[in-house]
Amino acid sequence: MKAIRRFTVRPVLPEALHPLSDLARNLRWSWHAETRDLFQSVDPERWAASGCDPVRLLGSVSPGRLAELAEDRRFLRRLTAAADDLHDYVSGNRWYQEQSAELPAAIAYFSPEFGITAALPQYSGGLGILAGDHLKAASDLGVPLIGVGLLYRHGYFRQTLSRDGWQQEHYPVLDPNELPVSLLREPDGTPSQVSLALPGDRSLRAHIWLAQVGRVPLLMLDSDVEENDLGERGVTDRLYGGGSEHRLLQEMLLGIGGVRAVRTYCRLTGHARPEVFHTNEGHAGFLGLERIHELSYEELDFDAALEAVRAGTVFTTHTPVPAGIDRFDRELVARHFGPDAELPRIEVERILQLGMETYPGGEPNLFNMAVMGLRLGQRANGVSLLHGHVSREMFSGLWPGFDPDEVPITSVTNGVHAPTWVAPEVFRLGARQIGAQRTEDAMTNGGPERWDAVAEIPDQDIWELRRSLREQLVTEVRERLQASWRQRGAGTAELGWIDGVLDPDVLTIGFARRVPSYKRLTLMLRDRDRLMELMLHPERPLQIVVAGKAHPADDGGKRLIQELVRFADDPRVRHRIVFLPDYGMAMAQKLYPGCDIWLNNPLRPLEACGTSGMKAALNGCLNLSVLDGWWDEWFQPDFGWAIPTADGTATDDDRRDELEAAALYDLLEQRIAPRFYERGPGGLPDRWIDMVRQTLTLLGPKVLAGRMVREYVERLYTPAALAHRSMDASSARELAVWKSRVRTAWPHVTVDHVETSAATATAELGSTLSLRVRVGLGDLVPDDVEVQAVSGRVDAEDRIADGTPVPLKPVGGPDLEGRWVYEGPLSLDRTGPFGYTVRILPAHRLLASSAELGLVAVPSEEMGEAAGVLMR
Repeated sequence: MKAIRRFTVRPVLPEALHPLSDLARNLRWSWHAETRDLFQSVDPERWAASGCDPVRLLGSVSPGRLAELAEDRRFLRRLTAAADDLHDYVSGNRWYQEQSAELPAAIAYFSPEFGITAALPQYSGGLGILAGDHLKAASDLGVPLIGVGLLYRHGYFRQTLSRDGWQQEHYPVLDPNELPVSLLREPDGTPSQVSLALPGDRSLRAHIWLAQVGRVPLLMLDSDVEENDLGERGVTDRLYGGGSEHRLLQEMLLGIGGVRAVRTYCRLTGHARPEVFHTNEGHAGFLGLERIHELSYEELDFDAALEAVRAGTVFTTHTPVPAGIDRFDRELVARHFGPDAELPRIEVERILQLGMETYPGGEPNLFNMAVMGLRLGQRANGVSLLHGHVSREMFSGLWPGFDPDEVPITSVTNGVHAPTWVAPEVFRLGARQIGAQRTEDAMTNGGPERWDAVAEIPDQDIWELRRSLREQLVTEVRERLQASWRQRGAGTAELGWIDGVLDPDVLTIGFARRVPSYKRLTLMLRDRDRLMELMLHPERPLQIVVAGKAHPADDGGKRLIQELVRFADDPRVRHRIVFLPDYGMAMAQKLYPGCDIWLNNPLRPLEACGTSGMKAALNGCLNLSVLDGWWDEWFQPDFGWAIPTADGTATDDDRRDELEAAALYDLLEQRIAPRFYERGPGGLPDRWIDMVRQTLTLLGPKVLAGRMVREYVERLYTPAALAHRSMDASSARELAVWKSRVRTAWPHVTVDHVETSAATATAELGSTLSLRVRVGLGDLVPDDVEVQAVSGRVDAEDRIADGTPVPLKPVGGPDLEGRWVYEGPLSLDRTGPFGYTVRILPAHRLLASSAELGLVAVPSEEMGEAAGVLMR
């Protein structure tokens, strides 16, 4: 029989055990080993059965066992110590509190998904895991972050395989009462709500669930409330599900409703109001519109409110391809805003202008969420050095006239939260060497000096650790493979072979990630005979563990999975290659430590960062990757291998795959396997162990989320907070009026004449020339602009590379024609072909970048050599 209604019955803990509830409700347990060990000791079998989830554990422990623990003095001492440690963690000073007073009072961090722990399945892949690691690292550092997301009643899908290897999706219903979250409530006990107005006098209401991530509150909006109609109740049903309008409503709820949820939380708890709003990818971009709408009640017009909002907004883009950005039909967006729907005080046309692709190659009828994010954020970044470069190229149309290198998008390379991803055995090895506290500090704060101690760990200890982790992975794989084959319909009699799958002494390669086509899951299958030879080599075999999910609507990705599964089902190699369905955080935490090699072979440069290899590296696993994302930035032959790329324009996709697969096989056969199996005088693979040591010593401090969050604080959050403070109402009005005046006058800003003291087309290194420039400023004055000489090496087409700008100074004017004269020196500081040009940029003390308005005036082509090349 099926129940007609479901309840969650919570246990009544004896008074002595009340701190267990607080420990279970703060997700710090997910990265704090002592707290997890405490919960495991409550009931080891139930702990395993609960999926290592304290809330589920406490809901299933018998009253008798609880009564027994309430009398167990040793357990109570451990419980008191854990509770005291959590109190110190959430209330004491940390890195942030020891910095200068200029730091933001609070930062709101918006993301469509958060991967905190497998017990809170609100993530689909790298974006969510990154957001979860960002919150956890911020907590460890004491950064006053407020996370904002949605609570999806189905989360992301669970994955199984059919008998013939086709991905099948399942959406188990999540009951928030069984999750480590609590409802935000008003003082009278009623649940707090946010509400959005929809067309046709309808409303979208949402409750606010609170997950406590260490020191950081995470607010998650849930539309499954009784006051909503059926359609609105389903808005937060699935992560990345539904059609275009469904996605638009999700993103309106995240952005607009999220700001309202933050305001509610701060009102109820006294938490400092955020000075900085961080938009993690374009999904949350509407948050800027809500803040403009708020300011409209403070008598700021749209343009002034836009300046005030931009000053305190940071936008992070994660996609290297336009196809990865959410874009909506113009009419759909227009219907959901304005007098009859949401944000009635803002003209719909002004909203649309923020997201329209008004640049060459853009689609004029599409509303682009990333474009809106960039227009609403004064500061923007990609997530690796290479991705920053790709982003500047991709979005350069928003800043016409500027070279891509000058587009105001910087980069902060992602990091990973070491306490979450480092295996306990690795942590214990470090603790034996330098002590538990110093090891914890190294994983939280980084600093090369803390990681140098790895050099002192004996080779024998490192190699024994690596084999132990590999052995654990073999056990885990066999259990998961058994369960997978059962789900595929196999009987016990046909599964005896699973006991021989993988070998703890064989070189083990891991490949696990989402399965879009550009990540090339099946590149390893390009030459199947050669791959089989490598796996079955009599002296130097290798084995591969693969996992990953394709988006439910991506049949191409599902076909790639099926192709790999069918190969792995082949009796000749199924003991050497496995595909594990339902990849998620719990599996990943076993997979990274147990592999010797982490394989990554995307189409360069389509991997924005790719943090899975970072997590593997922190466990002593070596990376074998295309030079893309973070690996392009930090690769050294001391600790890994680079797969050569065949990305010339003359190489078609098929040929490129063929060449790069061949390079992969060559590396495995000729360099990687021989090094793994080579033994030194002491019987150990000395050179391999040295690479493991170098991975930990050199990469360890770099790949930390703590390093990443510190960079955000120092390079983006703090400047944004200072800009926010300086952008009071009068400054915002002043800047808006000034920008309007500059845009109107700019068509009449010209470089009219350039002359130099150079008599010939050659000059000596170190000499200085005098420049004299006559410019027209129209209705502007010198205080509105900066006139620059830009000089540097030139190529065969006279393009300046790595240009150095030098401001010129006005020396008189205006003349009778209204022209101004500027002068300045030009230093010839490098040899070879050298050139210069002159340009005029808008200038104002409140601009974050001279490229901010996308306006620049340069000499006309007719001026030719007078404004160009000096030496060839």
